[in-house]
Amino acid sequence: MSINVLYLAHDLADAAIRRRVLTLKAGGADVTVAGFTRGRNLLEGEPGVRTIVLGETSDGKFAQRIGAIVKASAGLKSRLAGIDRPDVVIARNLETLALAGQAARLFDRNLPIVYECLDIHRLLLDEGWKGRLVRAFQRHFGRRAQLLITSSPAFVENFFQPKSGLSLPVLLLENKVLALDPDSLPLQPTPRAPKAGEPWRIGWFGAIRCAKSLAILTDFARRMDGKVEIVLRGRPAYSEFTDFDRIVADAPHVTFHGSYQNPEDLARIYDEVQFNWAIDFFEEGLNSEWLLPNRLYEGGLYGAVPIALKSTETGRFLAHRQIGVTVDKATPEALEALFSQMTPEIYAEQFARIASVERGQWITGPADCRALVAKLASLKPDLRSPAEMQAASTMQS
Repeated sequence: MSINVLYLAHDLADAAIRRRVLTLKAGGADVTVAGFTRGRNLLEGEPGVRTIVLGETSDGKFAQRIGAIVKASAGLKSRLAGIDRPDVVIARNLETLALAGQAARLFDRNLPIVYECLDIHRLLLDEGWKGRLVRAFQRHFGRRAQLLITSSPAFVENFFQPKSGLSLPVLLLENKVLALDPDSLPLQPTPRAPKAGEPWRIGWFGAIRCAKSLAILTDFARRMDGKVEIVLRGRPAYSEFTDFDRIVADAPHVTFHGSYQNPEDLARIYDEVQFNWAIDFFEEGLNSEWLLPNRLYEGGLYGAVPIALKSTETGRFLAHRQIGVTVDKATPEALEALFSQMTPEIYAEQFARIASVERGQWITGPADCRALVAKLASLKPDLRSPAEMQAASTMQS
């Protein structure tokens, strides 16, 4: 099935954006991506994908991002001139949802719009006037959407149903590893207990944005005095740290190896660690409690034993499957107690549990790609008048 998709991306440097675009392509869609940059455009040079840069935004600078949206809105018609008429517009995150209706109207005001939201920003949960205003914007711009794509059932249960004011069908797409050739993957991961005298290695890979996790892990590594090594890879959100590079450079038994390509490098980097840090405090008590992170699925596929908080959705995910290590509190002391008792035998049992999980739990394969595109193709034109859309938005609020 072939459809044309206009994908509005909040961050062209986000590996998850590239993964979604490749998923759509593998499902039979022709994809044009229009989005903002916060670093290197990971889709630049991707065969068969046209990328249009709408502007530049910055992590943690909400006012600057609003200004970039306003500026992009003013020039959207010229930026999108000449692209094929899309069959559907997908808006990733609230900032591009603000552009989705305008983008659709350039081709056909009845085009179906899909809202893809895989993180709940703290402002959406604020109980003060700022939060009410942002939620009002979401309701306003989301009134044209026909489908919500999200990655965790806890997002729906804790935000979208009770607080968002949106009433949309939900498509749950977990942050699984894109595997377009599943037969090329190993049937099972290989255990890799450290040799005598070598440390246990904990990997923290992907979007590195949690200052509290970094503080916990550096303190823990210092306490273990060479018995545990922390391996960092990915894309640090420098705005969230006082001085990420200095903290890592000064921390004993902590190393940062830069970015990697996803999914191409996953097997190599996860094979170098025994454990997978699946704890996040970036939106502590809120988004961090509800998310199911990319690294959960990546580590699961390649046999890295996850470490998670019991009280979170990730902890419940692991407990339901009886895999991984869960802790009541993520403190240096708790981790020290855990790893002071770690033995090759305990690790082997934990590894065997995660290796026994059916591989489909961790991957998005070709059939899943086709199912996603078929779902998008089934969406019908929205024939409501602007007045009817506004009335619906008012009722939802």
